[in-house]
Amino acid sequence: MRNIRHIVKKEFTQLRRNKQMLQIIIVLPLIQLLILVNATTFELKDVTMIVSDLDKSATSGRLVERFTASGYFIITGSTESAEHAAKGIDSSKAKMILIIPNGFERDIYGKLSPDVQLIINAEDGSAAGLIQSYASAIIMDFNQSIVRKIMRIPEPEINQGIEIRDRYWYNEELDYKFYMAPGILAILVTIIGLFLASMSIVREKEIGTIEQLNVTPIRKHEFIIGKLLPFWIIGLAELAFGLIIIKLLYDVPFEGSILLLFGMAALYLIVVLTIGLLISTTSETQQQSMFIAWFIMVIFLLMSGLFTPIDSMPGWAQVLAVLNPIAHFVEILRRILLKGAGPSEVQAQFFILLAYAVVTTFLSTWRYRKVSG
Repeated sequence: MRNIRHIVKKEFTQLRRNKQMLQIIIVLPLIQLLILVNATTFELKDVTMIVSDLDKSATSGRLVERFTASGYFIITGSTESAEHAAKGIDSSKAKMILIIPNGFERDIYGKLSPDVQLIINAEDGSAAGLIQSYASAIIMDFNQSIVRKIMRIPEPEINQGIEIRDRYWYNEELDYKFYMAPGILAILVTIIGLFLASMSIVREKEIGTIEQLNVTPIRKHEFIIGKLLPFWIIGLAELAFGLIIIKLLYDVPFEGSILLLFGMAALYLIVVLTIGLLISTTSETQQQSMFIAWFIMVIFLLMSGLFTPIDSMPGWAQVLAVLNPIAHFVEILRRILLKGAGPSEVQAQFFILLAYAVVTTFLSTWRYRKVSG
């Protein structure tokens, strides 16, 4: 135990002297939680559009007003030429073109089927899908109002029938920050743990102290525990710091047990730190270890379900996502914070992370013996 205490003390001393490490530990959380939570949103607002109103009637004008009044669309131009409107998309001046043909009002009140054309820039497929959904909803709502007017349905009759009241559980206001903040916090804890651990042993190689440590009476498990324990403590401290920030700045609800959350985080950090240790034992320089850690981090991040739902991935990617520890930790954070999940609701993720921790701990310790033994 005394040997572990000495190694822990040495690691904290080295961290305090390393200004770059201190910047990663202190500045990185602030940047991620202050910027990324606000920037990473799939909600579209102020979609630029060009209107080509060939009908120029009162009815077509009201349809255009529906778009501007929705708060989602901004008219950046108006033209009577479809070819000129298309140039707006080509030059990225607009993301959508609304074309209202001549005879639009006549067809509506003549009880015919009027045509409205939407041309959407689909370079970004997900954004194009949202734009199409917003625009279709506006047109459908406008169509229903016109139908009521034509059929002269009295107001009391309009209100009759099934009344639909929407209620959204766990995020009633549909605030996207509630959804993203726990995910960004999971990334923060992962980056801190993975990058610090990946540079732990390789730093000893670079400065030439690894051989001196190997000839000391310190046992292998004492050396590894002493190396990783400071980063484990820092990771939990970063989690606490991040929770305070997302509560004060974004008022993210804490519905579940904070004790359970930290217990799951403690297990998750063992997984991350042992992966970092495995990277460190296989690298010769800190630059090499940083590159490998970043490569692994990007793969884990893109397949975590944070930006793209896992259910929408191909079958093989969904299978690989089971092996992604970030995906499980993101799910744990969201379930505990937003849904108030208890141990039974996160036990599947717990056992997966436990198995992951056993495997990665074995591999990292075995690799360290092979390299340094």
